[in-house]
Amino acid sequence: MKLLFAIALSTLLLLPSLGNMIVYANFKINQDEISKTICVQKKLEFNTCNGRCELQKSLKQFEDNEKKMNNHLKEKTELVYVQNNTEMNHSVVIPYFSTQKNYITFDKKPISIALSNFRPPSYFI
Repeated sequence: MKLLFAIALSTLLLLPSLGNMIVYANFKINQDEISKTICVQKKLEFNTCNGRCELQKSLKQFEDNEKKMNNHLKEKTELVYVQNNTEMNHSVVIPYFSTQKNYITFDKKPISIALSNFRPPSYFI
């Protein structure tokens, strides 16, 4: 299940960078139909275009859409600063002096060794 999830996420991350290849693959699959119906030079007897003009249009349209999306995202990016205002009670705090030792000295040898590390619960993984 984890492997399937990792493959799906990787594919989603790589999909935008593979956009040109997807357009090209779609063109190659439908090239005969495109050259017969959509191509500008379809009426010519010796058509050397074979629908490549339509491929160039599709690639240009894809790049324009990509640039438009990037510009749109740049416009929408805003920094939002949140400041929590809390009421502070500025009362006088009496200092507390302790006679207890609050520090560790390394004069003695260690008594035991912890061989286990903290591991989060498995449902987080």
